[in-house]
Amino acid sequence: MAKLQVTQIRSAIGRSSRQKATLVALGLGRIGKQVEVEPSASIEGMINKVAHLVTVKEL
Repeated sequence: MAKLQVTQIRSAIGRSSRQKATLVALGLGRIGKQVEVEPSASIEGMINKVAHLVTVKEL
């Protein structure tokens, strides 16, 4: 199964505490940080909640 590369492209400043917590749960926290995650229903849900702050690329 292919991994997903998630990159934070926008700041979490001024966002709700739930969106900030979602970024931390994904392993992000600053602009430009990238993580590789295994796709699952919970990960896809988290990505959808912060889709305006991140980009996703399939590896």
